[in-house]
Amino acid sequence: MSSSIRKSVNSDALTRLAQAIAVAVSATLAGCSSHAPQTEATHTPNIAARAKQKPIWLTEKPSPQVPQDIWERMRQGFQLQEGLGVNPRIEQQRLWFASNPSFLENAGERGSLYIHYIVERLEERNMPLELALLPVIESAYNPMAYSRADAVGLWQFIPSTGRYFNLRQTRFYDGRRDITASTTAAMDYLTRLHDMFNGDWLLALAAYNAGEGTVSRAIERNEKLGLPTDYWNLPLPAETQAYVPKLLALSQVVLAPEAYGVNLNPIANEPYFQVVEINQRMDLSKVAAVANIDEDELFQLNPAFKQRTTIDGPQHLLVPTSKAQLLTASLQTMRPDELISPRSLKPVFEGADPSEVAKLKRAYRVKRGDNLGSIAKANKVEVKDLQRWNKLTGKNLKVGQTLVMQDTSKRAPAARKSGRVNTVVASNSKSKGKDDSAQQTQYKVKRGDTLYVVAKRFNVEMQHLKRWNPGAGKALKPGQMLTVYQPH
Repeated sequence: MSSSIRKSVNSDALTRLAQAIAVAVSATLAGCSSHAPQTEATHTPNIAARAKQKPIWLTEKPSPQVPQDIWERMRQGFQLQEGLGVNPRIEQQRLWFASNPSFLENAGERGSLYIHYIVERLEERNMPLELALLPVIESAYNPMAYSRADAVGLWQFIPSTGRYFNLRQTRFYDGRRDITASTTAAMDYLTRLHDMFNGDWLLALAAYNAGEGTVSRAIERNEKLGLPTDYWNLPLPAETQAYVPKLLALSQVVLAPEAYGVNLNPIANEPYFQVVEINQRMDLSKVAAVANIDEDELFQLNPAFKQRTTIDGPQHLLVPTSKAQLLTASLQTMRPDELISPRSLKPVFEGADPSEVAKLKRAYRVKRGDNLGSIAKANKVEVKDLQRWNKLTGKNLKVGQTLVMQDTSKRAPAARKSGRVNTVVASNSKSKGKDDSAQQTQYKVKRGDTLYVVAKRFNVEMQHLKRWNPGAGKALKPGQMLTVYQPH
């Protein structure tokens, strides 16, 4: 074979070989591209992928541990501490709490029945948990607290504001003392103030104390003068000047109680009470006996029932969680008459002679087991007053002893003093035709007053108050003068 032919054959073979290699490489690349991710990165063979691997499970990020102590839960929800810096007004209040550690300690003990409920309601609304400390400032967490301005309950509602937020007030029931109803009303009010003052919680708190009108006028004044309109620069009443710093200082003490020498006993981060529905009138003492609940504790959970009978209020009771099931089961088997005492079936003193009623209201016969504290509480007076009225030097009582329930001295009743309450003006003149033993008093009506409220304040019958003031009418007006007759 000639050399030229041999070169031609070799060239053809090489060409076919190159074509075959190209086809093989193309097929291989096509196979890889059909299985590889569509990315611009260079594909690198994963040798380990040839071996069978165990699946790797992705787990969720562990949730933060739920605090066991309600104080710690509150600390985690504080929202008002940022940007406070060094503030002399806050430091002054913090120093007071550090110097009086028992104040917060005692308030915490009283509030242990209610704090968990309040914290949960605040969290539901995404409100600062510092507000759970507001009842410490307002009432020291005492649902029976009563101020000279007629403010009542944990959140200290005056009558008119209470009615505005649907807290009914009758002879037997006062919604301002109702733990759940007043808490809802307080949060509704605070939310409304927060919105009114463009999301500024400090201004909302100031308005809760002094009224939205007072704060609004202070803001308008500063705007006209070209001055700052934040809480710290407003010309507010002295009480309101201290009110917000007091809450902020208290919050800081709760953040680090040991640093201020305060011993906050742990409070379980769990509901203390449960709502039990009822469908009939009941005496709290009977309910307590049925469910093996301490009677005073049951009243502390249901303080709105002023006569300790479920009249005029909601058809439910707040009961310690551990006793709720027992009470529910017992109510299903008991007759209605087993849960009500005869005295509760008719209004107090109904049909009694007026003169005898007056005596009953002014005197009390000591029974076995009585003490000054329980007698004072039942008759809504102070122990020190009982001692003074009855010339008692100690606290020892005798069964059968008669105690006077009101001041029988010859002086006129003292006027209530408060920056938010009009003064009672006493007069020594006597009205013709009245008993010489009666002292005439002129009372100046203030905002929120009703005939019922005035009658209760002076411990007189409303029908008598109407008779003494025939032209008063049901709707009293601030500044109106009423005549009240009281025994010397």
